[in-house]
Amino acid sequence: MIKSYASLDDAGVAVAAARAGADVVHSMYGRRLTRIDKGAGDFATAADVEAEKAILAVIRAARPDDAVLGEEGGHQGAVEATRQWLVDPLCGTLNYAVGNMVVAVNVALLDGAAAVADPFSGEVFFTDGEAARARHGGADVPLVPTSATRLVDVNLDPPFPSAPGFRGVDLLAHPGFVERFRPRVVSTTLALAWVAAGKRAAYVTDGSDLSGSVHFAAGIALCRAAGCVVTGVDGAPIGQGNRGLVVAADADTHGLLMSMIRGRS
Repeated sequence: MIKSYASLDDAGVAVAAARAGADVVHSMYGRRLTRIDKGAGDFATAADVEAEKAILAVIRAARPDDAVLGEEGGHQGAVEATRQWLVDPLCGTLNYAVGNMVVAVNVALLDGAAAVADPFSGEVFFTDGEAARARHGGADVPLVPTSATRLVDVNLDPPFPSAPGFRGVDLLAHPGFVERFRPRVVSTTLALAWVAAGKRAAYVTDGSDLSGSVHFAAGIALCRAAGCVVTGVDGAPIGQGNRGLVVAADADTHGLLMSMIRGRS
């Protein structure tokens, strides 16, 4: 097993790691899991912890010299490592804890390959940093963004420390939004993969600079590789100290959302 992981390219490692985490999440679903309090209303479960262990086992076997930043375990590996993996073993923990299957497993090599696994559909969305694909049932298909659904996911999880200039609830109340789009709130970054796959027209969230976030890095990489428009809520490219995300299937959708956000800020 270790030898087979070592032979994979970075995209293959990301897919294998995300799948390993997704298998754990799927297998532990429905159990009564103790909540591990993280403060400010946030918590983890044994599924988060065990899924991260499974992901780390794959990365260590395949890339022993790489560092890892995990949501549950923090930084692991050599401080001087030139490559770092960002791991969110269970995005949507509250959904999962109450029996909602809308969750994601996120694995990303910083500025490189990434994968987002849906533990319950069996889909894995992945990129090598250039092209973006979905794997399901042994077949790979290109991700093709489209705004045809008119569905826009808006993250409403409060509080956002940097949020005084923008609130997602205000966007939902904008007359133009009501006229042109239909809101969805799934509370997991699986929604970013759905934008890349054409299942959503856009995704909007506030927050700090999310470019290096374990929660968002894999979804951002997917959307960029698929050709989506990815900016902060100020419209500037992410990673420049700005905040939040506006990810849209196309420039027209992005432009419409930015005009509404600016009108409400």
